Amino acid sequence: MRRLSVLVAAAAACAIAAAPAGATNECQGLQQCVPIAGPWVLAGGGGDVEFQLACPKRYTVGGLDAELSTRALQVEFRGVLGSPVNPGTTTENSAIFLGRLLHGRDAAASFRPHIGCIPGAGGGQRVPTAVTVYPPSKPVAPKLIELQVHAGTSKHVESCPAGQQLGAATHAITFYTPDPPPLALATSVHVTQTIRKGRVHLAVHAGPAVAGYIVSVQLDLVCVGGA
Repeated sequence: MRRLSVLVAAAAACAIAAAPAGATNECQGLQQCVPIAGPWVLAGGGGDVEFQLACPKRYTVGGLDAELSTRALQVEFRGVLGSPVNPGTTTENSAIFLGRLLHGRDAAASFRPHIGCIPGAGGGQRVPTAVTVYPPSKPVAPKLIELQVHAGTSKHVESCPAGQQLGAATHAITFYTPDPPPLALATSVHVTQTIRKGRVHLAVHAGPAVAGYIVSVQLDLVCVGGA
């Protein structure tokens, strides 16, 4: 098990190429737009699953869409409070998608996030309308750690940079495949997450079904404090 870098970028490029033209609408109405497709993210385990997808440098998220393996899934995204609602105000360089299975049981339920990236930051500046209250601050950008998954069991311990404290941690199991992962593949990866003394401990177990696939675990750490 090792962290993904070039491998993830190559897999993401393959995912973009595999997406049928016009299948999603993340660039609809945008004159200059770079479509980015993420991997398939498992969301059938109950509760919310978070996944962050980023634009290239100096680009801002201008549109979003998602493909679902089942209609029972609901997918939303986290937007920054402010007015007007537009790129550079509501969105920044990346978007955090939230997926949840609303009803039924489907261990292979998954979604593939899409973002349309536009040049520049855009947006305006929010101005408080009263001096006795505080405007909402921008969400803390999670520290992303990508872990490649191979057959077998591996353990990882991750923490925030020096001078910062761990506020929260989430993980998502992802598959870089052109179609939703089949049940045998989706259920072959299990992750146990615990937090002890400000550190996140992950135990990742993968069965032989992952052989020949690019599978990863995205770990998001919300680190607070420091500069």
